[in-house]
Amino acid sequence: MSVRVAVTGAAGRMGRGLIAGVLSDPALDLSGATVRPGSPHDGHDAGRLVGLESAGVDLCGDRTQAFEGAQVIVAFTPPHVCLVDVRDAVARGIPVVVGSTGWEGDERARLDALAERAAVVLAPNFSVGVWVLADLVARAGALLPDFDAELVELHHRHKVDAPSGTALMLAEAVAGARDVDLDSVGVFERRGAVGPRPGGGIGVQSLRGGDATGEHTVMLLGEGERVELTHRTSSRAAFVSGALRSAKWVVGRPAGLYSLGDVLGG
Repeated sequence: MSVRVAVTGAAGRMGRGLIAGVLSDPALDLSGATVRPGSPHDGHDAGRLVGLESAGVDLCGDRTQAFEGAQVIVAFTPPHVCLVDVRDAVARGIPVVVGSTGWEGDERARLDALAERAAVVLAPNFSVGVWVLADLVARAGALLPDFDAELVELHHRHKVDAPSGTALMLAEAVAGARDVDLDSVGVFERRGAVGPRPGGGIGVQSLRGGDATGEHTVMLLGEGERVELTHRTSSRAAFVSGALRSAKWVVGRPAGLYSLGDVLGG
């Protein structure tokens, strides 16, 4: 039987991609889709929104209505909205796939607490290739402990958080491999006469512009040589694929916080 999926933030770029992905997957069934209250899309057919035939599911500003009958919720909404999405899903015992980034203050702690009551898959990036990259970065960081680590990430002009969640995940991979704390060694901005590069630092630089979907390069720089590991996405299809794979996987799982690594590992 098909897994019944509700998508939140349906009118956004990822929301539209997720709806199209669900409608094209015979193993999934779109059961609901939310938009912000008062949205001009409220009441419109979800299939028509993404240029497909009528899906028989109206976009809705009411979570109670949109979550009715869903077996899993997929949320790529901003953190403050996502927390409400997850709270309402957990109250109904529905697992959630979360692709939100830019968590601040106690927001992550609140999400962690909600995951004690229902299964939540959280990833800063749902591209399978990025998780392979993270593994390679960790291995390279451990094998080249004396090489300087620098990371550059590029995203579209509309992205509101920096560094990206993926950049932080990759920097954490290097830090973890070297048994250091990223908060202590991370360098997220350089300006003016900063002096020579301190040993052991992990630099992270963020670029924004155009419609770039996502690009991450980790450089390990030694004397006379350097290693570069890069992942580029050309469309959001890579994120949609991983998120919907996670949606199928998480149904029936016990409460807890899971990663895409858990999904890929079975």
